[in-house]
Amino acid sequence: MTRITMTSGTLVVPDNPTIPFIEGDGIGADIWENSRAVFDAAVSYTYGSTRHVEWKQVLAGKKAHAQCGTSLPSETIEEIRRSLIAIKGPLETPVGEGIRSLNVALRQELDLYACVRPVRYFAGIESPLKHPENTDITIFRENTEDIYAGIEWNAGTSEVRKVIDFLQHNMNVTKIRFPQTSSIGIKPISREGSERLIRSAIEYALAHKLRHVTLVHKGNIQKFTEGGFRRWGYELAQREYANEIADGRLEINDIIADNFLQQILLNPQRFDVVALTNLNGDYASDALAAQVGGIGISPGANINYASGHAIFEATHGTAPDIAGQNKANPSSLLLSGCMMFEYIGWSKVADVIREALQKTFAAGLFTADLAPSARTALSTSDFAQAVIDQIS
Repeated sequence: MTRITMTSGTLVVPDNPTIPFIEGDGIGADIWENSRAVFDAAVSYTYGSTRHVEWKQVLAGKKAHAQCGTSLPSETIEEIRRSLIAIKGPLETPVGEGIRSLNVALRQELDLYACVRPVRYFAGIESPLKHPENTDITIFRENTEDIYAGIEWNAGTSEVRKVIDFLQHNMNVTKIRFPQTSSIGIKPISREGSERLIRSAIEYALAHKLRHVTLVHKGNIQKFTEGGFRRWGYELAQREYANEIADGRLEINDIIADNFLQQILLNPQRFDVVALTNLNGDYASDALAAQVGGIGISPGANINYASGHAIFEATHGTAPDIAGQNKANPSSLLLSGCMMFEYIGWSKVADVIREALQKTFAAGLFTADLAPSARTALSTSDFAQAVIDQIS
């Protein structure tokens, strides 16, 4: 077993890295098996016998619960912690367990503060936009704060009564309109959390020679949380990137979240890299994915750039209605794999897979979720083989 390590802030990647994978629930088995075949074919095509990935399965979700009695075994977290990098299919959180979301739990356990989602259009895919090719935006969504911190109390409980009493009697809060029936949630947004996310977005933009970094927020209403995110972003940029701003390599701007959702439809070409708080980023990620064909071709990564830890994942759900039927679209996982290969410095592999996907789509070959009604949809395995054929 040869693990990826990190030395002085730089990943050290052996020629045969061990990379843990979580197969996933529902369609996870279908898309993982076929995506792995594409990954291995692309690595072999690019590097011959000099490099390969040693895939190691770790358990989470239903398979973990059946075998270990828990949906997220500590062994899985520790293996990913030691290996730095992992890739996963979609996970379902079983009803009745204490973990609210397995995906959120993994992000919080490893402090994967940046959810990164590049959104681009592939020619040949149907889109609701007249010019989907104008959409080429990379999302940096804060992953650990905001309402996704999960700090809330249910209406009618003694806990929420304590919170409301404190707010009313100690903090002079008078704007809880119906205190007897209100649930309460807390939205923490910190300077540190905002800065490290926005710094990552800026570094990504500079590395990819992208000029515009846009801070998306609702600071006109939530002046200290969302407004703090905006203010801290500008202060960070002026403090740490003044030279890049002065010589024109970097431009920082901001936009209100609701206007952003309008502008990505009307003028998506205005945006290169966008940094958002957690909830806004959740909305924007799916909205942008819809513009280029749907979440089935939307990749994602959860990254801690300081520690090096990263989990790359299919961004869609488990689709239990088609699980095991060889119908699912593996493209989200394939493109997330491209992000993974870029992250470990094997960018040529990512280029090979993306080019093969583009050729496959251009040839009119799609799985059922993307196929126009007049065309016959390919199975998961046939689609993966079509991609591999474009590689070789």
